[in-house]
Amino acid sequence: MEKKKIKGEFKITSFKTTKDLPSLRKSLKKALSKPLTHILEILFGGAISLRASDIHFEPEEEKLKIRLRIDGILQNLISLPLSFHQKIVSRIKILSRMKLNITRRPQDGRFSLLLNDKEIEVRVSSLPSQYGESIVLRILNPEMLIDIDNLGMEKEILEIVKKELKKPYGMIIVTGPTGSGKTTTLYAFLKEILRPEIKIITIEDPIEYKIEGISQTQVNPSKGYDFASGLKSIMRQDPDVILVGEIRDFETAKIALQAALTGHLVLTTLHTNDSAGTIARLQALGEKPQNIAPALNFVIAQRLIRKVCQKCKTKRKITPSEYKILKKELKNIKKIKISPSLTIFDSKGCSFCNFTGYRQRTGIFEFFLVDEEIKEAILKNLSIEALRKKLKEKGMITMYQAGLLKIIKGITTFEELERVLGKK
Repeated sequence: MEKKKIKGEFKITSFKTTKDLPSLRKSLKKALSKPLTHILEILFGGAISLRASDIHFEPEEEKLKIRLRIDGILQNLISLPLSFHQKIVSRIKILSRMKLNITRRPQDGRFSLLLNDKEIEVRVSSLPSQYGESIVLRILNPEMLIDIDNLGMEKEILEIVKKELKKPYGMIIVTGPTGSGKTTTLYAFLKEILRPEIKIITIEDPIEYKIEGISQTQVNPSKGYDFASGLKSIMRQDPDVILVGEIRDFETAKIALQAALTGHLVLTTLHTNDSAGTIARLQALGEKPQNIAPALNFVIAQRLIRKVCQKCKTKRKITPSEYKILKKELKNIKKIKISPSLTIFDSKGCSFCNFTGYRQRTGIFEFFLVDEEIKEAILKNLSIEALRKKLKEKGMITMYQAGLLKIIKGITTFEELERVLGKK
């Protein structure tokens, strides 16, 4: 008897590389009189080609708006007659094994895109809205996973991180808001340490990318399998390395820290604004400094920032106000010499970058190693501000400073840094 599929599959048979949004828009307009399957093939194939992370179907009073999130920014793709809305919603619900008759409650599902013998997972979310169900597709393209060397870390930080990843035990925390690239960083860490002689188990919500050679599990709170209970079960599986998708409560924090103290390497995430806030967040969950200090190896806070387009970027000299910012903010970094005649790049916009001036993203990181001095500071229960000051005295590069360094290197712009971190 054939095994029942837990999710649907959508095969893209006529894939053509899409150069830019206008080209994809033109192709979609030409296909509107053709069967829905053909339209979705063009849309899905185009979204993959343009490296979109999400497709948004948003019904309005008289039209269906479709937008793509590319490099973290939502961009309008096309508006279709509202008659397309229900057809598209029904097709996606069938693919993702969601219930067609439920329209007034949110639903989640998954399906796979099959492209050139490659399987790409798609996570689906439906939400009731004023004019019908809003659908968002998250495209989990494994090609978007990158190696640790390509995350965008400064050379000095990268060398320390690689050294720390070789340790057999302790906790590594990556922190930042939703969409800041934490999962990508954790997966890059896993790829760095993956080898046949160690056992790696993950507990995630949900599993975003499948990695060969790693045991991956997904939480299911409705069946009593949450991060805390799952972590207890994982500990009985004789792991060497454990990835906990997120620490959300005291029970999970307690078990994860205990695992780190008893010979396991634990990788996890927290939601905090910066690296110094990590300790206070763990304490707010109920953990004590005497358990946190000896367990932590290092903490990284991060954001994703767009890279200026290499095809259309324009060079210019920094302004007096920009010189003032660079001089003030980077004064404690001895290796950097700032001159009033320093040249940086501006974004312009061309077809290669979909007329945004930017193409692809990189990380900006705030990193600190938990050495003996920082352990002592944690045990003293310093405030966030006092700990931040201590870390800066020890030479920590803040996220804002990391962004400024990328401006000096011609990777991004002042405007992009302000968009991501706000105005200084």
